[in-house]
Amino acid sequence: MSNATAEEDIRVDIPMSDDQLERKIRPILHKPYGSMDLVSVKAPTNHGSHSKDSNWWVVLNLAFQSIGIVYGDLGTSPLYVYPSIFSNGIKHRDDILGALSLVFYTLTFLPLVKYVFVVLRANDNGEGGTFALYSLICRYARVSLIPSQQAEDREVSNYKLELPSKRLKLASVLKSSLQKSQFAKIFLLLVTMLGTSMVIGDSIFTPSISVLSAVAGVKEVTSALTDDMIAGISVVILIFLFMIQRFGTHRVSYTFAPVLCVWFVLIGGIGFYNIIKHDTTVLKAINPMYILEYFIRNKKDAWISLGGVVLCTTGAEALFADLGHFSVRAIQVSMCSMVYPALILAYTGQSSYLRQYPDEVSDAFYKSVPGPLYWPMFVVSILAAAIASQAMISGTFSIVHQSLSLGCFPPVKVVYTSANHEGQVYIPAINYILMLACIGVTAGFKSTVKIGNAYGTAVVFVMTLTSSLLVLVMIMIWKTNIFLIILYILTIGFAELLYLSSVLYKFTSGGYLPLAFSAVLMIIMYVWNDVYRRKYHYELDHKISPARLKEISANKNMSRIPGLAMFYSGLVHGIPPIFEHYVSNVPALHSIIVFVSMKSLHINKVPPEERYFFRRVEPRELFAFRCVVRYGYKDVREVAFEETLVTRLKEFIQEEILLQNQILSTIGNNAEKGTEPEGEIVERNNDVANAKQVEEEIMQQEIEQLQKEWEEAGIVHMIGESEVIAKKEANIMKRIVINHVYNLLKRNVRQREKVFDIPHKRMLKVGMTYQL
Repeated sequence: MSNATAEEDIRVDIPMSDDQLERKIRPILHKPYGSMDLVSVKAPTNHGSHSKDSNWWVVLNLAFQSIGIVYGDLGTSPLYVYPSIFSNGIKHRDDILGALSLVFYTLTFLPLVKYVFVVLRANDNGEGGTFALYSLICRYARVSLIPSQQAEDREVSNYKLELPSKRLKLASVLKSSLQKSQFAKIFLLLVTMLGTSMVIGDSIFTPSISVLSAVAGVKEVTSALTDDMIAGISVVILIFLFMIQRFGTHRVSYTFAPVLCVWFVLIGGIGFYNIIKHDTTVLKAINPMYILEYFIRNKKDAWISLGGVVLCTTGAEALFADLGHFSVRAIQVSMCSMVYPALILAYTGQSSYLRQYPDEVSDAFYKSVPGPLYWPMFVVSILAAAIASQAMISGTFSIVHQSLSLGCFPPVKVVYTSANHEGQVYIPAINYILMLACIGVTAGFKSTVKIGNAYGTAVVFVMTLTSSLLVLVMIMIWKTNIFLIILYILTIGFAELLYLSSVLYKFTSGGYLPLAFSAVLMIIMYVWNDVYRRKYHYELDHKISPARLKEISANKNMSRIPGLAMFYSGLVHGIPPIFEHYVSNVPALHSIIVFVSMKSLHINKVPPEERYFFRRVEPRELFAFRCVVRYGYKDVREVAFEETLVTRLKEFIQEEILLQNQILSTIGNNAEKGTEPEGEIVERNNDVANAKQVEEEIMQQEIEQLQKEWEEAGIVHMIGESEVIAKKEANIMKRIVINHVYNLLKRNVRQREKVFDIPHKRMLKVGMTYQL
């Protein structure tokens, strides 16, 4: 274990007087509470170069596994893309070439170029998704609205960013503008929330459209099934799919990889067969001139059809969102070696078939399957649709988990489904909400074309928002050449805005649904986050002063009882008001007091050895400590939290004494270098040795007392039972948000003790009222 060191260097290179030395070390040992740097308890950190990309065998293994988890949505898009593009039928034979050319370049520039080779680089220590991009920006530009930030947070090893170039001027201007503007901070948070809401919306439409498209293939062998019956069968499959979520996906996902490999081989092989059999001239669609001719020929209808074209990119966001399970290189290998070629062959094969049979566009996928392969393809398509749904549902659980960690979502029960993969979670409440929404969408629309209108809106919104955040990362963090940034905006950015305008045209035909759903989610997320921040500032304004702490410690009517008391609060910058409420009503304090604050950082994981930060609360007779427990948004709270905290506290006490002994040694060395008489130097050294011995004895006594109180009397957890109301002078909107919306959410979510998993027998609630 490394020795705890203060931020200020105390090495002495020239003789100093005692007064000078005391002035130098006093700020380190005697800073007022709230300003002193916390002393961290760390084990040696291994900063080796181990990486998921360091071994090609590991990369290939991860690439194979990623096929079963990441590409289900993207891979099943051939089921419904052409029916959505030509919802009113094919009017001209060459329109097929124009559509194929659009699909080819859309697949190439958006999932392949943008996500696989650009966006994946903007990962947060291996994690992807909207919140990962937001976290990168917040760490670099200090635009986070989370109030519990500390300077010590930047010392966490995962917090640091590598800046690859020297183009500083534009980055500095943008960074300064964001940091100074409260509107920009709120807007950035809202953009992140909107992107997150849209991804959650994807997990409603993906199961609906994928399963419905796959089941609709049965009409090829029997015309007795109506649309209502097909929707009913799809609903049954969806219910089954959501009911098995509780068992976790870690085993099932790896089993799915061979299924999707078979799927990609089949759609690629059938596509190649159709090209050879029906019309090889479709290969000339690689010429973008066919896109221009398509727009000249169809004008407004061609623009409207872009809403169907963009469905070929569904699931592209999953490449980034699911990055944490794999690696950048693994996803690049799987995409380039299997997924992209198979999809291009599949769309080209369907186009070749439609050149001969344009009237069958409403069911182009199954019509183009050769007869002997129909039933195998039908079975595999059902499985592939289920896998596509599974990927987005699991992704939603992860996104909600991230939102919970950053205070942007009401507390809900989170179940960790894998002992080996911490990021794999199951959230029962979200699961049932998604199930009901999927059933409603499937039973209500009953058509992949109508669902596609809604689905396209969610897909393009997420892509556009990701590009917006990515441009900020390019400017501020990567410091990319301005001409490359402009090129990105003029090509990919312009294409996404064009697709966005097309899907919004279908607003009344289903496009409103994801926007309405996202608006509701955003209101919930923002209200919860806003009141969360207001509560923090209320605690900060009402924290206990050092003078009041001394008064409490000196109060002779305040008895000390055996045991260790933990007071929980979100406050990291002082003693929370919950302590004042407690001592005002209970004239007794436990022998040892720890004020515990759990906070989340804008990083995916905090190394365990850097998680606990302690400091002693003065006066020393109070025997109280401050503990800030820091987690990343993908971290899992320890099962043995109490034991870990007590162990870290012992280490902190040892570190604290070692630091003071180092300072005492410095005093002795300084005396030897001075001009004092030898007798005074000897006396000084004896005083230093005695002081060290006293400090070590105190340390040993404190550690023994801590162990004794924990083992014999145990720990009591003090939780604030808060009532939140708006001030009387608050405006109507604020009263509605706090008194009604927030309190409605609060009554219907998990209580704090359940979130922390605190035993009821050792828990005491302290009532408080927040007037915000």
